[in-house]
Amino acid sequence: MIVLALGVGVYIGYLSVTIDQVIEETGTDEKVAPQQSAKVKPLTMLLLGTDYRPETKTHLTDVMMVIAMNPDTKSATVVSLPRDTLLELKGYKPDKLNAYYPNFLVQEKKSGITAKYEMKTMMSKYFDLDIDYVTVLNFQGFRDVVDALGGVDINVDADMCYRDRADNTNINLKKGQQHLSGEDALGYVRYRKSNCSPRTKASDDFDRNRRQNEVLHALIDQAKSLDGVLGAGKVIQSVGKNMETDLESQQMKNIISAYWNISKENVAFMPVTGQWKSPYVYLNKDEFEQAKQALKDELSGNRPAVGETGDAEAAVAGN
Repeated sequence: MIVLALGVGVYIGYLSVTIDQVIEETGTDEKVAPQQSAKVKPLTMLLLGTDYRPETKTHLTDVMMVIAMNPDTKSATVVSLPRDTLLELKGYKPDKLNAYYPNFLVQEKKSGITAKYEMKTMMSKYFDLDIDYVTVLNFQGFRDVVDALGGVDINVDADMCYRDRADNTNINLKKGQQHLSGEDALGYVRYRKSNCSPRTKASDDFDRNRRQNEVLHALIDQAKSLDGVLGAGKVIQSVGKNMETDLESQQMKNIISAYWNISKENVAFMPVTGQWKSPYVYLNKDEFEQAKQALKDELSGNRPAVGETGDAEAAVAGN
């Protein structure tokens, strides 16, 4: 028992040092006023998941989420949009949603304005909501996080097969309950079409968003398991190596403190659907307005309690 206690103490110390090191390297060194702390103030964040991997070096944002977090209710609302959404907004050339970030990256050197800031400004206008922060996580980071947690348990909804020698993609999943590695979990959330024989059923952006939310929910569970606890150091390091953010280091610590033990029941996922007309997805306007309102309700503390309404229950459990 004494050896175990010492081991736990050493591990906790290691985690603390690792967290501090990664936070200091990743976050900015600006100070955060007490009234702006995530411990007391609801915050919003734009989360971008890019398709960057060492094999591709591309930066298309295949994952686009806006997150509202409230420390008083220890809850969060996550709205995700299809990558092929047609964005029509005053001051911006109409384009697919996932094309703006790489375009802003190209313009960085000329304009002196970071792509992260441009995305935050644009999406604030699009959602009619002040977005406080933006975080960019690439696919390599996603793979590493899943592996650091020991994999993730997913009920794969269909057979999926796709191969691409150009970037070494090899998706080969069978329908049913699976324990997925980081590589397989990435394939599960990315899968769009098949080029195998026999071909497996194709999937659209709405299927991808649903699977993204499914995997995120499963990762919340896995992070609280023994494998998750033991792999926490590697998770922190994996995120740090593959993430860019405008969060202050101090604010990152505040967020960890405020939401470390958040339960998946208090995280409401709201993917917005729409109609596919090649090459764009046209969002369902009513769903989009409901999603925008849900974010505002989260920030104001007016979010319906779990089970209070059918819609709230569906948002948490069904998505």
